[in-house]
Amino acid sequence: MIERKEVSVLQEQTIINVCLLAGRIMLKSGAETYRVEDTMVRIANAYGLEYAQSHVTPTAIMFASSTTNPTNFVRIVERVTDLHKVSQVNSVSRRISTGDLTLDEACDELEEIEMQKNTYPVWVQLLAAAAASGGFTIMFQGAWSDFFPALVVGSMAYGAMQYFHRTLKVRFFAEFLASIILGFLAYLFSQFGIGADIDKIIIGSVMPLVPGLLITNAVRDLMAHHLVSGIAKTAEAALTALAIGAGVAAIFFIV
Repeated sequence: MIERKEVSVLQEQTIINVCLLAGRIMLKSGAETYRVEDTMVRIANAYGLEYAQSHVTPTAIMFASSTTNPTNFVRIVERVTDLHKVSQVNSVSRRISTGDLTLDEACDELEEIEMQKNTYPVWVQLLAAAAASGGFTIMFQGAWSDFFPALVVGSMAYGAMQYFHRTLKVRFFAEFLASIILGFLAYLFSQFGIGADIDKIIIGSVMPLVPGLLITNAVRDLMAHHLVSGIAKTAEAALTALAIGAGVAAIFFIV
Protein backbone atom coordinates (compact mmCIF):
# COMPACT_ATOMS: atom_id res chain seq x y z
CA MET A 1 0.00 0.00 0.00
CA ILE A 2 1.07 3.61 -0.57
CA GLU A 3 2.30 5.11 2.69
CA ARG A 4 0.51 8.11 4.13
CA LYS A 5 2.93 11.02 4.31
CA GLU A 6 3.11 14.74 3.96
CA VAL A 7 2.33 15.87 0.45
CA SER A 8 4.30 18.76 -1.00
CA VAL A 9 2.64 21.57 -2.90
CA LEU A 10 3.99 20.26 -6.22
CA GLN A 11 2.83 16.71 -5.46
CA GLU A 12 -0.58 17.99 -4.40
CA GLN A 13 -1.06 19.80 -7.69
CA THR A 14 0.00 16.70 -9.62
CA ILE A 15 -2.47 14.58 -7.66
CA ILE A 16 -5.21 17.10 -8.39
CA ASN A 17 -4.34 16.98 -12.10
CA VAL A 18 -4.49 13.17 -12.09
CA CYS A 19 -7.88 13.21 -10.35
CA LEU A 20 -9.27 15.78 -12.77
CA LEU A 21 -7.91 13.85 -15.75
CA ALA A 22 -9.53 10.62 -14.55
CA GLY A 23 -12.81 12.40 -13.89
CA ARG A 24 -12.77 14.15 -17.26
CA ILE A 25 -12.19 10.91 -19.16
CA MET A 26 -14.98 9.12 -17.31
CA LEU A 27 -17.55 11.90 -17.60
CA LYS A 28 -16.82 12.46 -21.30
CA SER A 29 -17.15 8.70 -21.90
CA GLY A 30 -20.63 8.35 -20.39
CA ALA A 31 -19.96 7.36 -16.76
CA GLU A 32 -22.45 8.12 -14.00
CA THR A 33 -21.69 11.24 -11.98
CA TYR A 34 -21.57 9.38 -8.66
CA ARG A 35 -19.00 6.96 -10.11
CA VAL A 36 -16.85 9.86 -11.31
CA GLU A 37 -16.94 11.48 -7.87
CA ASP A 38 -16.11 8.23 -6.10
CA THR A 39 -13.18 7.46 -8.42
CA MET A 40 -11.64 10.92 -8.01
CA VAL A 41 -11.88 10.82 -4.23
CA ARG A 42 -10.44 7.30 -4.05
CA ILE A 43 -7.44 8.32 -6.16
CA ALA A 44 -6.85 11.42 -4.01
CA ASN A 45 -7.12 9.41 -0.79
CA ALA A 46 -4.69 6.80 -2.08
CA TYR A 47 -2.06 9.46 -2.72
CA GLY A 48 -2.45 11.12 0.66
CA LEU A 49 -5.17 13.75 0.17
CA GLU A 50 -7.47 12.38 2.85
CA TYR A 51 -9.91 15.31 2.84
CA ALA A 52 -10.45 15.65 -0.91
CA GLN A 53 -13.87 16.82 -2.08
CA SER A 54 -15.50 16.47 -5.49
CA HIS A 55 -18.77 17.52 -7.06
CA VAL A 56 -19.74 16.46 -10.56
CA THR A 57 -22.59 17.46 -12.86
CA PRO A 58 -23.15 16.26 -16.44
CA THR A 59 -21.28 19.31 -17.77
CA ALA A 60 -18.74 20.21 -15.06
CA ILE A 61 -16.28 18.81 -12.53
CA MET A 62 -15.39 20.60 -9.30
CA PHE A 63 -12.59 19.22 -7.15
CA ALA A 64 -10.64 20.44 -4.11
CA SER A 65 -7.83 18.78 -2.19
CA SER A 66 -9.53 19.73 1.10
CA THR A 67 -12.49 21.70 2.39
CA THR A 68 -10.39 24.86 2.80
CA ASN A 69 -8.24 24.81 -0.36
CA PRO A 70 -9.24 26.45 -3.66
CA THR A 71 -11.62 24.50 -5.91
CA ASN A 72 -10.54 23.37 -9.36
CA PHE A 73 -13.12 23.53 -12.15
CA VAL A 74 -13.27 21.61 -15.45
CA ARG A 75 -15.94 22.24 -18.09
CA ILE A 76 -17.21 19.25 -20.10
CA VAL A 77 -18.56 20.26 -23.50
CA GLU A 78 -18.85 16.99 -25.43
CA ARG A 79 -19.86 13.56 -24.17
CA VAL A 80 -19.81 10.24 -26.00
CA THR A 81 -20.50 6.63 -25.10
CA ASP A 82 -17.24 4.73 -24.58
CA LEU A 83 -17.62 2.33 -21.67
CA HIS A 84 -14.26 0.79 -22.49
CA LYS A 85 -12.53 3.98 -21.36
CA VAL A 86 -14.65 4.03 -18.20
CA SER A 87 -13.54 0.48 -17.46
CA GLN A 88 -9.90 1.37 -18.11
CA VAL A 89 -10.00 4.33 -15.72
CA ASN A 90 -11.65 2.15 -13.08
CA SER A 91 -8.84 -0.35 -13.50
CA VAL A 92 -6.22 2.39 -13.06
CA SER A 93 -8.06 3.61 -9.96
CA ARG A 94 -8.05 0.15 -8.41
CA ARG A 95 -4.32 -0.25 -9.08
CA ILE A 96 -3.67 3.14 -7.51
CA SER A 97 -5.64 2.11 -4.41
CA THR A 98 -3.59 -1.07 -4.04
CA GLY A 99 -0.30 0.82 -4.44
CA ASP A 100 0.64 -0.69 -7.79
CA LEU A 101 1.01 2.65 -9.59
CA THR A 102 3.12 5.64 -8.75
CA LEU A 103 1.78 9.12 -9.40
CA ASP A 104 3.79 9.55 -12.61
CA GLU A 105 2.79 6.11 -13.89
CA ALA A 106 -0.87 6.81 -13.23
CA CYS A 107 -0.63 10.14 -15.05
CA ASP A 108 1.02 8.50 -18.07
CA GLU A 109 -1.60 5.71 -18.25
CA LEU A 110 -4.50 8.13 -17.98
CA GLU A 111 -3.05 10.33 -20.73
CA GLU A 112 -2.74 7.25 -22.96
CA ILE A 113 -6.37 6.36 -22.27
CA GLU A 114 -7.51 9.89 -23.10
CA MET A 115 -5.64 9.82 -26.42
CA GLN A 116 -7.28 6.59 -27.53
CA LYS A 117 -9.70 6.83 -30.42
CA ASN A 118 -12.96 4.95 -30.72
CA THR A 119 -12.66 1.35 -29.60
CA TYR A 120 -14.43 0.16 -32.74
CA PRO A 121 -14.10 1.61 -36.25
CA VAL A 122 -17.10 3.23 -37.91
CA TRP A 123 -17.88 0.25 -40.12
CA VAL A 124 -18.16 -2.03 -37.08
CA GLN A 125 -20.51 0.45 -35.41
CA LEU A 126 -22.66 0.54 -38.55
CA LEU A 127 -22.80 -3.25 -38.69
CA ALA A 128 -23.79 -3.37 -35.03
CA ALA A 129 -26.50 -0.76 -35.61
CA ALA A 130 -27.79 -2.76 -38.59
CA ALA A 131 -27.86 -6.01 -36.62
CA ALA A 132 -29.61 -4.33 -33.70
CA SER A 133 -32.20 -2.76 -35.99
CA GLY A 134 -33.00 -6.05 -37.70
CA GLY A 135 -33.08 -7.93 -34.41
CA PHE A 136 -35.41 -5.45 -32.73
CA THR A 137 -37.70 -5.52 -35.77
CA ILE A 138 -38.14 -9.27 -35.39
CA MET A 139 -38.42 -8.98 -31.59
CA PHE A 140 -41.27 -6.50 -32.01
CA GLN A 141 -43.10 -9.13 -34.09
CA GLY A 142 -42.12 -7.78 -37.47
CA ALA A 143 -42.10 -10.10 -40.48
CA TRP A 144 -38.87 -11.50 -41.87
CA SER A 145 -39.53 -9.42 -44.98
CA ASP A 146 -39.01 -6.37 -42.76
CA PHE A 147 -35.62 -7.62 -41.58
CA PHE A 148 -33.53 -6.45 -44.56
CA PRO A 149 -35.12 -2.97 -44.81
CA ALA A 150 -34.53 -2.50 -41.09
CA LEU A 151 -30.85 -3.44 -41.54
CA VAL A 152 -30.36 -0.77 -44.19
CA VAL A 153 -32.49 1.94 -42.58
CA GLY A 154 -31.03 1.41 -39.11
CA SER A 155 -27.40 1.50 -40.24
CA MET A 156 -27.87 4.55 -42.47
CA ALA A 157 -29.77 6.47 -39.80
CA TYR A 158 -27.10 5.70 -37.21
CA GLY A 159 -24.35 6.73 -39.62
CA ALA A 160 -26.20 9.95 -40.36
CA MET A 161 -26.53 10.71 -36.66
CA GLN A 162 -22.80 10.21 -36.12
CA TYR A 163 -22.02 12.47 -39.08
CA PHE A 164 -24.35 15.24 -37.93
CA HIS A 165 -22.94 15.02 -34.41
CA ARG A 166 -19.50 15.81 -35.82
CA THR A 167 -20.57 18.60 -38.18
CA LEU A 168 -23.40 20.37 -36.33
CA LYS A 169 -23.10 22.35 -33.13
CA VAL A 170 -26.84 22.55 -32.37
CA ARG A 171 -27.82 20.10 -29.63
CA PHE A 172 -30.48 17.48 -30.53
CA PHE A 173 -30.47 18.54 -34.20
CA ALA A 174 -28.39 15.51 -35.20
CA GLU A 175 -31.03 13.12 -33.82
CA PHE A 176 -33.79 15.11 -35.52
CA LEU A 177 -32.13 15.00 -38.95
CA ALA A 178 -31.16 11.34 -38.58
CA SER A 179 -34.75 10.40 -37.72
CA ILE A 180 -35.99 12.32 -40.78
CA ILE A 181 -33.65 10.23 -42.94
CA LEU A 182 -34.84 7.10 -41.11
CA GLY A 183 -38.51 7.86 -41.74
CA PHE A 184 -37.91 8.77 -45.39
CA LEU A 185 -35.96 5.58 -46.12
CA ALA A 186 -38.59 3.44 -44.40
CA TYR A 187 -41.26 5.19 -46.47
CA LEU A 188 -39.32 4.51 -49.69
CA PHE A 189 -38.97 0.82 -48.87
CA SER A 190 -42.69 0.54 -48.21
CA GLN A 191 -43.53 2.40 -51.44
CA PHE A 192 -41.41 -0.03 -53.47
CA GLY A 193 -43.04 -3.00 -51.76
CA ILE A 194 -39.93 -4.01 -49.80
CA GLY A 195 -41.09 -4.89 -46.33
CA ALA A 196 -44.50 -5.78 -44.98
CA ASP A 197 -44.98 -3.24 -42.19
CA ILE A 198 -43.43 0.24 -42.18
CA ASP A 199 -44.23 0.64 -38.47
CA LYS A 200 -42.11 -2.37 -37.52
CA ILE A 201 -39.26 -1.19 -39.74
CA ILE A 202 -39.26 2.23 -38.08
CA ILE A 203 -39.54 0.82 -34.55
CA GLY A 204 -36.61 -1.54 -35.10
CA SER A 205 -34.46 1.01 -36.93
CA VAL A 206 -34.92 3.74 -34.35
CA MET A 207 -33.59 1.64 -31.46
CA PRO A 208 -29.87 2.42 -32.10
CA LEU A 209 -30.74 6.13 -31.82
CA VAL A 210 -32.53 5.80 -28.49
CA PRO A 211 -30.46 7.25 -25.59
CA GLY A 212 -30.52 4.06 -23.53
CA LEU A 213 -27.29 4.68 -21.63
CA LEU A 214 -28.38 8.21 -20.79
CA ILE A 215 -31.67 6.97 -19.38
CA THR A 216 -29.91 4.26 -17.36
CA ASN A 217 -27.40 6.73 -15.93
CA ALA A 218 -30.18 9.16 -15.06
CA VAL A 219 -31.99 6.50 -13.04
CA ARG A 220 -28.78 5.36 -11.33
CA ASP A 221 -27.85 8.94 -10.41
CA LEU A 222 -31.32 9.52 -8.97
CA MET A 223 -31.05 6.31 -6.95
CA ALA A 224 -27.65 7.49 -5.67
CA HIS A 225 -29.31 10.77 -4.51
CA HIS A 226 -27.55 12.86 -7.17
CA LEU A 227 -30.74 14.72 -7.92
CA VAL A 228 -29.28 17.56 -10.00
CA SER A 229 -27.42 15.20 -12.34
CA GLY A 230 -30.30 12.73 -12.47
CA ILE A 231 -32.87 15.36 -13.38
CA ALA A 232 -30.54 16.97 -15.93
CA LYS A 233 -29.87 13.64 -17.65
CA THR A 234 -33.58 12.79 -17.57
CA ALA A 235 -34.36 16.08 -19.31
CA GLU A 236 -31.60 15.47 -21.88
CA ALA A 237 -32.92 11.97 -22.61
CA ALA A 238 -36.46 13.29 -22.94
CA LEU A 239 -35.39 16.02 -25.37
CA THR A 240 -33.40 13.49 -27.40
CA ALA A 241 -36.41 11.17 -27.59
CA LEU A 242 -38.58 14.15 -28.57
CA ALA A 243 -36.17 15.07 -31.37
CA ILE A 244 -36.23 11.50 -32.69
CA GLY A 245 -40.01 11.31 -32.56
CA ALA A 246 -40.41 14.72 -34.18
CA GLY A 247 -38.17 13.75 -37.09
CA VAL A 248 -40.14 10.60 -37.86
CA ALA A 249 -43.45 12.44 -37.42
CA ALA A 250 -42.29 15.18 -39.81
CA ILE A 251 -41.90 12.63 -42.63
CA PHE A 252 -45.39 11.24 -42.11
CA PHE A 253 -46.76 14.78 -42.02
CA ILE A 254 -45.03 15.67 -45.31
CA VAL A 255 -45.84 12.49 -47.24
